[in-house]
Order: sequence, then C-alpha cells, then structure tokens
Amino acid sequence: MRPVHRERHLIDRIGWLRAAVLGANDGLVSTASLIVGVAASAANTGEILVAGSAGLVAGAMSMAAGEYVSVSSQADTEQADLARERRELADDPAAEREELARIYVDRGLDHALALQVAEQLMAKDALGAHARDELGISEVTTARPVQAALTSAATFSAGAALPLATAALSSGNVAVYTVSGASLVFLAVLGALGARAGGAAIARATARVTFWGVLAMAVTAGIGSLVGKAV
Repeated sequence: MRPVHRERHLIDRIGWLRAAVLGANDGLVSTASLIVGVAASAANTGEILVAGSAGLVAGAMSMAAGEYVSVSSQADTEQADLARERRELADDPAAEREELARIYVDRGLDHALALQVAEQLMAKDALGAHARDELGISEVTTARPVQAALTSAATFSAGAALPLATAALSSGNVAVYTVSGASLVFLAVLGALGARAGGAAIARATARVTFWGVLAMAVTAGIGSLVGKAV
C-alpha cells in the first residue's frame, strides 16, 4: 500500500499569520513613533519610558479588542449564511443540488458528471459542500475571533517591547536616534520573517514595512520637536 502524501500549504497559516504580522508591525511602528515623538520634545528618559509603556499596554488591548470585534463580525456573517443555507437544503434539496452542480459546470465539468459529484458530496456532508463551494467558507479560512485577538495582542506587545527596551538603554537626548535606528532594523527583520512565513518576496516585503516605519517616525519626530519648542 502506497503511503499517503500529505502536503502542508502556506494558506494553512493565513488565520494566525495575518494577525501576527499586523500586531507585531503595529506594535513596533506605533510604539517607536510614540517614543521618538516624545523624545524629540526634549523629554527625559523617565517620561519617554512612561509614554512607551502606556502605548504598549493601550495598543495591545486596542488590537485585541479590534481584532475580536472585526473577526466576530465576520464569524457572525458566516454563521448567518450557513443558517440560510441549512434552511434551503431542508426546504428544497433538489434545487440546492442543481445549484451546486452548476458551480462544477462553471469549473469545467459536464452537467451529468457535475450532478453526480454534487449528489455524492451532498450525501456525505451537504452543508459542508455548499459552505465550501458556494460560500467559500472552509476550515482554513473560517473566522476565529479569539485566536485573532490573542495573536494580535501578543505580537503587538512583542513588537512594542523592542523600541521600549532600546529607549530604556538610551539616554533621553539620544533616544530619537537609537530608537529610530534600532526600530528600522527590527522592521526589516519583521518584514523578512513575515514574507518568509507567507512565502512572499522578502526584499519587497522588507522595503514596504521599512518605508512606512520611516514615514511614521519622521512625522511624529517632527511634531514632537515642534511641540517641544512651543512648550
């Protein structure tokens, strides 16, 4: 008997990878920008660390809440569609079988074979077949609010901790430069890791993440400097 060949696809990671990359990138960029902005206003090291710590905690909670709410909305929509599909299957299974067959015809099967495929799939799991092929809902892509919330909060905290640790090791008058430089290195590494995990082009992902990080820190540094001079 030939062994079963099992493949692992990158799409299997999409549920947690999107939240992880978003959380870590947001934590790093927002906290680094906050620290750079406060440091540029001539604040001392204690004030910089207080601001950075507050940004870490508030950002992590905000990311968790935002991800949970948004992904829960997606899950609610999926459940509503599945409930409607369940009713339609109970009311008119023949029409639903024909509807599924037409999907397979559009993909290249002749009608007779499409009907046979639809009948066999519906005999095993009618709702699962319609969820997958009609609604586009599968085990891989289904919404997981708790997973998204916890992943975003954890990765945001990890990303935010990097510039915060750099600021803690720097004196207030050079924190703008040390945090900016270290954060750009961290962003480049994050972009490369995210691209590698998702099978994307590393150079392009790294450049994209670094560009937006530079822009965010430059803007907040400019505002912090102006506010510091005004005050």
